[in-house]
Amino acid sequence: MIDQVRIPPQVGKYSIYIIDEVHMLSAQAFNSFLKTLEEPPAHAIFILATTEKHKIIPTILSRCQIFDFRRIRLEDIVQRLQYVADSEGVKAEEEALHIIAQKADGAMRDALSIFDQIVSFSGKTLTYQNVIENLNVLDYEYYFKMVDAFLSNESAQSLLMLDEIMKNGFDPHHFVTGLSGHIRDLLVCKDKETITLLEAGAGFKERYLNQSKSTSTDFLFQGLKILSIADFHFKTSKNQRLHTELTLIKLCRLSEEKKKTDSTENEQQKVSEKKVVVEEKPVETKELNEKKIPSKDEPLKAEEVSSAPMKKDEDQNKVAKFRPAYKPQTTSIKDALNGSARQKTESSIDQVNDVSQASEAVAQNTVFSLEELHSQWLEFLNSSDINKTRLIQTIRAHKPELEEGFKVIVALENKDQKEDFDRFAKSDILNHLKQSLKNQEITLTSVLNEHKEKGKKPYTEEEKFNHLLRKNPHLKTLKQQMGLDFE
Repeated sequence: MIDQVRIPPQVGKYSIYIIDEVHMLSAQAFNSFLKTLEEPPAHAIFILATTEKHKIIPTILSRCQIFDFRRIRLEDIVQRLQYVADSEGVKAEEEALHIIAQKADGAMRDALSIFDQIVSFSGKTLTYQNVIENLNVLDYEYYFKMVDAFLSNESAQSLLMLDEIMKNGFDPHHFVTGLSGHIRDLLVCKDKETITLLEAGAGFKERYLNQSKSTSTDFLFQGLKILSIADFHFKTSKNQRLHTELTLIKLCRLSEEKKKTDSTENEQQKVSEKKVVVEEKPVETKELNEKKIPSKDEPLKAEEVSSAPMKKDEDQNKVAKFRPAYKPQTTSIKDALNGSARQKTESSIDQVNDVSQASEAVAQNTVFSLEELHSQWLEFLNSSDINKTRLIQTIRAHKPELEEGFKVIVALENKDQKEDFDRFAKSDILNHLKQSLKNQEITLTSVLNEHKEKGKKPYTEEEKFNHLLRKNPHLKTLKQQMGLDFE
């Protein structure tokens, strides 16, 4: 093409070169074409067609005028087909033209080709029934009946309709995708703003609107979720018919679950309405003090101490509710004595609460033995998610010691073990011991065991190599000749 561009046209003024699917060119082809595109001859015009503009290199895009073509709207295709039908003397129903437009999927050329084929089979009259038979399209009537069966929880009726659909030669996967589109159309009909997204004829629009009123948004959303999952797992299913039937049964059970939830809510509402409202009578402050608060010489009982705060709060609420407008009053001696008795009652209650909290704290810190400590120390390995093999071996091989004051001490052999233990396991083990042994005063400390230097086990890679080197000195020569080193 680069060589032919230099030759001017013999007939006409311009030479037009159309490169379809230009994004399929390799990077080397783009670079070769770039120089010609930067300085083209005056008679050359290049048209680059692609459906994936993002795959073209930016240096090519920057030197082109870009025209983005989009799919033709469904309404525009129907209007054009209606114009062609009127011009050719063909009587066509609007629903039939809508089916053709949907099959064309935004391409006017495909819509006209389908229109010509159906006219050649059906003659000068195009009906909805003729179009769906020739194009092998499932009748919308099945979808409307299927949704009605879902709402009335008729599982048997939905299975019978599925059997009839399959006997007519339709694939169950095709039916599932069509049902998903139908429920999607019902969902967009629920809102006035999204109703414009419904692509259907005038006759079907009314049916969609009527059926959407009898369905809830939650039912449609859950239905779409079930159908999308069924569509995703359809190809991997070995029994596709059973897979589709189970999907229909799940959709039928949605309405049953909705009825159960509604009945439960109604029962709860009835119970709340039957609650008896007790009328409270105004009670004077003086009477409350005389009845509820004990005298100075009378000792407090345990039951009165436990219930005193609750009664005091209730009495204060009653007094505040029925208190008249503010009037200055003088405090009597009896009221002052009652006030001091109230303070003593509150102080005694606080002391009881402090004692109970202290006893609960003591009960939590239970005493445990060294065997229980070792058992929970190893139990930590089963309940943890540590992925370091060395650290697991360290925890398993080094059992801790218990000292006074619930001090747990673990003696490790070298600094590497101590660093790994403190960094990755110390806090988790401490929390595990506190919860399992029911003692919040446990402390965990890691130390180095200096008395085991002679008989300590090799831990690092270098220590392991030195340990093997003492057994076989030739390993040093092998390491030097092979150029090996530690990781």
